[in-house]
Amino acid sequence: MLRKSSEVQIYLCLSLLVGLVCCGGGEGKLDKMPETASAPEKLIARTFNSGFELAHDTYNGMGVGSDGRIYYVLSSESYEIGAQMYSYDPATDSIQHVGDLTEACGEKGKKTIVQGKSHVNFVESDGKLYFATHVGYYSIIDGMEKTGLPPEGYDPYPGGHFLAYDISTGEFQDLTVAPRGEGILSMSMDTQRGHLYGITWPLGHFLHYSLESQELKDLGAISRKGEDGKDEEYRTLCRALVVDPDEGSVYFTTGEGAILRYRYDWDSIQTVEDEDLKKDYFGLYDPSSPGHMGYNWRQVIWYDSGKMVYGVHGNSGYLFRFDPRTVRVEVLDRLTSLPSKRSGMFDQFSYGYLGFALGPDGQTLHYLTGGPVYVAGKRVRGKESTAMGESKGIENLHLITYHIPTGKYTDHGPIFYEDGQRPAYVNAIAVGKDGNVYTLARITEGDHTRTDLISIEGPFRERDEHSPR
Repeated sequence: MLRKSSEVQIYLCLSLLVGLVCCGGGEGKLDKMPETASAPEKLIARTFNSGFELAHDTYNGMGVGSDGRIYYVLSSESYEIGAQMYSYDPATDSIQHVGDLTEACGEKGKKTIVQGKSHVNFVESDGKLYFATHVGYYSIIDGMEKTGLPPEGYDPYPGGHFLAYDISTGEFQDLTVAPRGEGILSMSMDTQRGHLYGITWPLGHFLHYSLESQELKDLGAISRKGEDGKDEEYRTLCRALVVDPDEGSVYFTTGEGAILRYRYDWDSIQTVEDEDLKKDYFGLYDPSSPGHMGYNWRQVIWYDSGKMVYGVHGNSGYLFRFDPRTVRVEVLDRLTSLPSKRSGMFDQFSYGYLGFALGPDGQTLHYLTGGPVYVAGKRVRGKESTAMGESKGIENLHLITYHIPTGKYTDHGPIFYEDGQRPAYVNAIAVGKDGNVYTLARITEGDHTRTDLISIEGPFRERDEHSPR
């Protein structure tokens, strides 16, 4: 388990000092000790109504287009009405319904369980947004969440699709469907070579699709039987793939902390040797038990200036970087909110948070994370306590930024709606070209709660003292 807070601070400071002495030149090196800025009292988020009353919690499912619009998917738990895609245009302050994902997959009216989610972020290439669909309708079987059993008159879920959406024409292109009726849980794209990669749910197979050849390859299971296994065969699956654009390699993880690499030149998957994510700071986990991400990274991005992967570990909330060239993982800072740091506790959500992205300056990480909630002087875990009202999802959402070149961490404070409510169940982020932060959160109006778009006025970037103003 983690050391006491004071010991962690001492250890981290010593580690940073050693890093400053030992590290040579190159991107990613800290020129000075990280700074911590004080937080304002609170941030006020603006809420939107996209008009989809069935909208349920969305994980990832967002992106910023080259046209400046914010594209997002609102999920559905229904077996007959699927997820809907929208765009918000900051220039006109208007929302447009882009399409129904079941229809985009060519399955409208086929009486199959619908495409209920997109669990991945949009990736743009040559004016098209690429993404994937996932199942949103589930059944609980033997105490485990499974693909939903079809009601009478319906056929089983046909599988998740890789899709493309043309920004200029507004047309969808159905590329391919995952085998075995599995959803596509994780996705990334090598835009230079035109390749899509994904991990299926629940078995956890690695998929490779070529735009040029239109061929889909299934490279097999990457972590035992994934989230379909039981006991020793169960493994929580990685939610984030990252592509090294120079080499075409794809990196992802397992619950045991192994870092896996898909080698484009060999068209095969290997385990990275001599390094992993099983770090004392991240905590102790049984990878065969559900309810956490284990030693998987939660969310990652490719930092092109440093040719490195930056990521956040789930439950512990630690920021780290992985250098594929030196095959080294460095734990940098705890990226949780200041209340979480001061309490010394893990994140409010045991899986950690997916709302982690670079801002438009290409240097500032933005992270939406929960903080501890206290009621009558006692700490509660809103997402795990039905007594506290799970429908309201009591959370203490904070916006954190971390400026990579200087290592400056800033907690910008807790986020509230104008009516005093707090955003809940937040696991998505898109940072607009103007620096405004967008996410998808639960919104309660009267007696109805839906998930919808919210925005926080920015920018929140941190500047290097030598960068242009």
